[in-house]
Amino acid sequence: MKPEAYLEMARGEGEHWWFRGRRTIVASLIENMDLPASAQILEAGCGTGGNLRLLSRFGEVSAFDMSETACAFAREQCPAATVRQGHCPDDIPYPDAHFDLICLLDVLEHLERDDDALVALGSKLAGGGRLLLTVPAYPMLWSSHDEFLHHHRRYRATQLTQLLDHAGFSVERVSHFNTLLFPVAALSRLAARLSNTPAGGTGVPVKMLNAALYKIFAAERMLLSRTNLPFGVSLVAIGRTRR
Repeated sequence: MKPEAYLEMARGEGEHWWFRGRRTIVASLIENMDLPASAQILEAGCGTGGNLRLLSRFGEVSAFDMSETACAFAREQCPAATVRQGHCPDDIPYPDAHFDLICLLDVLEHLERDDDALVALGSKLAGGGRLLLTVPAYPMLWSSHDEFLHHHRRYRATQLTQLLDHAGFSVERVSHFNTLLFPVAALSRLAARLSNTPAGGTGVPVKMLNAALYKIFAAERMLLSRTNLPFGVSLVAIGRTRR
C-alpha cells in the first residue's frame, strides 16, 4: 500500500466502524474454534497492528508485514506480540515455527501470487491448524477504492473455495459478510466506478454514524454463528490443514 494509506489506517483502525466490526466478527469466529490453551497464532500482513491485541486474547501472537513502517506501528500497538518484517510467499520470517492459527485479514487481494501465498502459509500450520482469511467480494464491485489500496482482485466465493482446495486446505466454511450494509456499499462502489470518483480512503465518519454502522456490521457475528451468508461486500473463509 501507499505510505499515506498506512498512516490513515494507523490513525483510524482503532475507531473506524469497519475495522472494529471486522475485529468483532473475527473474535466470534475464533471463539468457536477448538484452539489449544497456549495457541501459537500468526497474523500474516498485520499492517499497523490493529488486530494484534485481539489475537493475543487467544494465544501467543507473532506477525509480519512487508512494510517496516507498518511493523513499527504494530509493535507500538501490541508490545506483547513478536512483529518482524517479511513478505508472503517468499520471506515468511519464522522459519522454524508452526502455528495453530494463521490469520490473513484482507491481505490476499494485495498479493500477486495468491495461490503461492496460501501454499506457503499452509506449510507453516501445525497439524490440524487453521487458516482464517477475509477478502473483498465480487469483482463487479471493483472501484477506485480498490486501486487506492493496491488490490489486485476481488473474489467470488467459488473462486476462493477452489483456491484454498488447490493450496491443500480442507475448506470448513466460506461465507459472505458485511451483508446488512451490502445495498448501500454496492451502490456507492458502482456509482464511484461509473463516475470515476477518486477514492475516499478510510477516514472515520462522524461519531453517531460511525457508531450506528459499527452496531449493524458487528451484529452479523450472531448470524455467522448460525449460518453462512449468501451475499455481502466481503468473504470470510476457514481452512484446515489436511495433514
